[in-house]
Amino acid sequence: MNYVEAPDSVIMVAVDEEQATYLVRQWRHPWGQTSWEVPAGTLELDEEPLAGARRELVEEAGLTGGRWLDLGSARPSAVLSTRQHLFLVQDLKPDRRRPEPYERDMILRRLPLADALSAALAGQIAHAGSITALVRAARHLGLI
Repeated sequence: MNYVEAPDSVIMVAVDEEQATYLVRQWRHPWGQTSWEVPAGTLELDEEPLAGARRELVEEAGLTGGRWLDLGSARPSAVLSTRQHLFLVQDLKPDRRRPEPYERDMILRRLPLADALSAALAGQIAHAGSITALVRAARHLGLI
């Protein structure tokens, strides 16, 4: 059996007091196109998921959160070793965005969570981890 070993990742659905969330658009080399996704990133060696999620949310969205809910984990593919750790983040505060060099062209978009969920369910968001995280966050918040 062939498979790819990859580090674990974190995926965050950040929801503000107006029930809006944040998506980022970035280039995905394997797909040959840009992709709208919720903020996400790869964990550093021996980094705890919550610490990595806090770091990635500031890097990509320029946000910190006061409340973090663990939405469980997901496996993106049977041929990948990685686990995706999913979080719902609330009580948001702005911070200075700190993108990695390859993320500097990333676009940040704020939209109603219900619209992001609709986009995910309609196939307008292709990133499987984002779809899973949006559905779990929406369920927790009573939208579905």
